[in-house]
Amino acid sequence: MIKKYQLGTYLDEIYSSFPEAQQRPMIGITANYADGDAMIRSVYYRQIVKAGGTPVIIPPVADHQVIINMLDRIDGLVFTGGADYSPLWSNEEPLKELGHVNPERDLPELLLTRLAYNRQIPILGTCRGMQTIALALGGRLTQDIKTPLKHVQDAVREEPTHSINIRENSVLFDLYGEKTYVNSFHHQAVAECGDKFRVTATAPDGIVEAIESSEQKAIIGVQWHPEWLEEEGLKLFQWLIHRSAEFSKAKDIHRRILTFDSHCDTPMFFPQGIHFEQRDPRILYDLHKMSDGRQDAVTMVAYIPQHPKPGEIPENMTPKQYADSIFDQISAIVKRENAYVSIAKTPHDLYINKAQGRKSIMLGIENGLAIENDIANVEHFARRGITYITLCHNGDNDICDSARGTGTHNGVSAFGEQVIHEMNRLGVMVDLSHGAEKSFYDALEISKTPIVCSHSNCKALCDVPRNLTDDQLKALAARGGVAQTTMYHGFLRKETEATILDAVAHLEHAIDVMGIDHVGVGTDFDGDGGIVGMADASEMINFTIQLLRRKFSEEDIEKIWGGNWLRVMQAVKDQAEVTF
Repeated sequence: MIKKYQLGTYLDEIYSSFPEAQQRPMIGITANYADGDAMIRSVYYRQIVKAGGTPVIIPPVADHQVIINMLDRIDGLVFTGGADYSPLWSNEEPLKELGHVNPERDLPELLLTRLAYNRQIPILGTCRGMQTIALALGGRLTQDIKTPLKHVQDAVREEPTHSINIRENSVLFDLYGEKTYVNSFHHQAVAECGDKFRVTATAPDGIVEAIESSEQKAIIGVQWHPEWLEEEGLKLFQWLIHRSAEFSKAKDIHRRILTFDSHCDTPMFFPQGIHFEQRDPRILYDLHKMSDGRQDAVTMVAYIPQHPKPGEIPENMTPKQYADSIFDQISAIVKRENAYVSIAKTPHDLYINKAQGRKSIMLGIENGLAIENDIANVEHFARRGITYITLCHNGDNDICDSARGTGTHNGVSAFGEQVIHEMNRLGVMVDLSHGAEKSFYDALEISKTPIVCSHSNCKALCDVPRNLTDDQLKALAARGGVAQTTMYHGFLRKETEATILDAVAHLEHAIDVMGIDHVGVGTDFDGDGGIVGMADASEMINFTIQLLRRKFSEEDIEKIWGGNWLRVMQAVKDQAEVTF
């Protein structure tokens, strides 16, 4: 027998070592559809294999059950070329110059784009694929470009036929420099890319030839066909494989560790008729977004405004009653969606919920006004399951002075000292985010357990009253506490829009000052938190990706994503005189 046709020879090679194969990112490729057949050009999967990926074909199916199951199993996505889009998707009537449209593909690929985007899946769109991602995410298409430059080529597809100019500070610039030659075949084009993208390459006639994410996401669309351009085209596929491998590793880490956010204000929106089981654009935390971001747990606080605006708190409610109403609403959500979410009161509860496939909500109070100057109310809320009280907010109260207050007590008041001792007795963490610097140091001295700052950044990088000085960070760490980096733009930078890169810079500064055992994440989502690249809970995994790029170990990532905070929580509970 000829060796070529001996199956055992191939199997022997596979089984000669372990593991049988190295893990490679799985890349979905959208199939074209014509004459009843779903198909792709071989150059697509050959480039993916050559770049180090595992290609799988995604047929044009609009069934969302199928789409979501596919997305849950892939690490990257390629949208391929093909026919025009129907302009009806943009509420436009078709022009006579419009080419052949492919309704079999349109809806499946538009759905696929939106759902992949929400899941942070790396995407490369080629030709029609660039138009797909632009149209699905807020852009607009030109039905027929009118320009002297010939974009519909007669040359073989492997032959570049015109140049493009590439913007600096783009992925394409890093790959190709300021100019390269491409093989665009099209007459429909991207007219406006929308606010989720920026144009990064144009033809000499101004036609958009490439777009990239403006939100720190791994998404690129190119008007040409890199699958045909061999080594030059391979560069884009290598970029996709690299980002997909990164995403795959982040997903694996999130499967193994507990990811915990110490602070969000989502409950303040519940009176607006929010349904936590729906993907609601009015809130930054819901079950869909937590699932998309691979986020396990969050502390939802009852936020008590210092000076309520009309409608913020019902006129017939006291601060204590309002806090109780918030906790009642959270309990109702959990009761209704108990298969998917549960209230957790201890670190152990969090790990049990994760093992059972449920998200977790912990309870907290933001602003000690809820105590209403009655020490008995600390125990009332402890019995309800709160894990911490932020002693004040943006104004002095009966407990202590605020970072934005007038210095009423010169720190923690006599009543505030009682409150801290009672919190220690009951196993409730003392949170000094929002506290004045004197209040912070007073609380450090008064508390018998470590204190926390659930959502505070570094004053050395952004000098605002709410942030912590390096001396405060050092003192906090010396007492075993933690400071949680927050995603509120005003605490990250004073000028220009803050991004996830700013948040990572604050985290790294805190690590430099305090050490890796005293940091974490407290987003302040729905309390004005939310920045480019970390805009809501669906983007939480992006933070892990940024940590991986900086070579943080899985052990350190676990500490950042809640391990440090939960260590303090457990220590506070272990020293409590009363448990509930």
